[in-house]
Amino acid sequence: MDISRLKQAVSSLFSAGSSGRHAVAFEELAWEVFRYQSAHNPVYREYLRHLGQRTENLRSVAQIPFLPIELFKHHRVLTGNPATELVFESSGTTAGVRSRHYVADPDLYRGVSERTFRQRYGPLTDFHILALLPAYLERNNSSLVYMVAHFIRQSQSPSSGFFLRNTDDLVRTLRTLAERRDRKVLLIGVTFALLDLAESGRDWAFLRNLPELVVMETGGMKGRREELLREEVHAILTGAFPVEKIHSEYGMTEMLSQAYSTGDGIFAPPPTVRILLRDVNDPFAIDSGRRNGGINVIDLANVDSCAFVETKDLGCFAGPEGHFRVLGRFDNSD
Repeated sequence: MDISRLKQAVSSLFSAGSSGRHAVAFEELAWEVFRYQSAHNPVYREYLRHLGQRTENLRSVAQIPFLPIELFKHHRVLTGNPATELVFESSGTTAGVRSRHYVADPDLYRGVSERTFRQRYGPLTDFHILALLPAYLERNNSSLVYMVAHFIRQSQSPSSGFFLRNTDDLVRTLRTLAERRDRKVLLIGVTFALLDLAESGRDWAFLRNLPELVVMETGGMKGRREELLREEVHAILTGAFPVEKIHSEYGMTEMLSQAYSTGDGIFAPPPTVRILLRDVNDPFAIDSGRRNGGINVIDLANVDSCAFVETKDLGCFAGPEGHFRVLGRFDNSD
């Protein structure tokens, strides 16, 4: 199996064209990746052996077994024996064992991330990117920080950058950009930090002068604030900032792809991802007609690790082409 050819095929999904052509290309590639990983990924291969799964009996992509996400905490999930240039680690909210994703091809991660963003929002050079990610910046192995750092470089804007706790600098930068009005502004922040900013008592009316402001939340509360429904979070943020919708990013340490929501918590999967829903009581019961359940992810960008991941998120489908909402987490999950 030629791994470089598989990676080229993953990148080509962004130009597959119509939904019908893309669906066929995705399924064909998913089967190829499954055959490759079931043979050359020791952790996944052992998991399949314990299931007694005979791969020749599988008839649809939905029947492919999904690796429980907890195994990223206790095992080195790699296909083949590539050198790993990066190790991303989950943030977590407790002192427990954290997930690790060993990344053999950072170029693929950067390329998929950038093309996903560009497909949804346009070129990064159209934006000033202001990142308020304190829980992530306090670590040095966050996949989110790595991605946003790449976006900041690609934006080629001296105003783009990270803000840890220096929110006064962030506000001054926003005021300057509102006066210049030369580009769109992406304010991407971990959810609890955006809420803190929104409730800081500042007058945000000046933000109306920006040509286009995208406020994007991601990452949740990280144990810093009371958990809220996404609708409650968005109501607080739209009540403070002069924007009609709050955008969101859906990603995780164990995925190299991201999904974006341009409002109402409805995420559009990128060309490299398909979402499936499983029964909350039977992880092997996956039904294409199911409207809600546990989220399983096929992420073909995970070609060097495992592309078939059983997450601990709960979700539902929301409209055509695999759009989905994230409803919460399974009980007793991190």
